[in-house]
Amino acid sequence: MPWAVEALAEYLAEVRPLFEGAEPAALWPTERGGRISTRSVDDRFALYRAAAGLPTELSVHCLRHSYVSHLIEDGVDPLFVQQQVGHSWASTTAIYTTVGADAKNQMLRSALARAFNLDSTEGLDDGWAEKADGLSLAPAAVDG
Repeated sequence: MPWAVEALAEYLAEVRPLFEGAEPAALWPTERGGRISTRSVDDRFALYRAAAGLPTELSVHCLRHSYVSHLIEDGVDPLFVQQQVGHSWASTTAIYTTVGADAKNQMLRSALARAFNLDSTEGLDDGWAEKADGLSLAPAAVDG
């Protein structure tokens, strides 16, 4: 996402300074210089959601859950994720995560490969069971 960093840097350098008198801590101030309210973000999101024909159950908060889930699925350090979303407790962040089956299987395969010192190029189907001293996985875990 280097483009997002570049776009934000450009906004901060060229556009944000045009909002004279706006709260300095407000990244995207309103036309009157105040902070954008949660309600106005929700209302605008509802307009875009309706225009796109998306289900009404989709909310801005769903995007927050998706963000956390994708970070976890991509292997980002859970402490970093917790700090990103401003949670005091890891258990709160855990509630936000909905990790997909593919990601769970990949994490399991990675953990098993580390546990049994498999080469990263070796798949679990390439003789991992023999290296695990006879321990085996349930068929569902092996099938992925």
